[in-house]
Amino acid sequence: MKMLIFAVLALGLSAPAFAQSPSCNVQATEKKLAGAAKTSFVTKCEKDAGAACDKQAADKKLAGAAKTSFTTKCVKDAVGT
Repeated sequence: MKMLIFAVLALGLSAPAFAQSPSCNVQATEKKLAGAAKTSFVTKCEKDAGAACDKQAADKKLAGAAKTSFTTKCVKDAVGT
């Protein structure tokens, strides 16, 4: 019974991860951007991701190293490779 509850909670908490938009680099590729246009797009996207990640960190009431770590990973995930 406990295992079932845990599984349901885990799926419920991971649902927002499935709803995320594609990374900045994937979006740039889909838009067939190259050169300066791609650099500009990815830079703006990274800035926007940083603001969104900072808001998420504030919503989670993170501070110090936890906030820095969360924000760094969040932005890295949003930008992609």
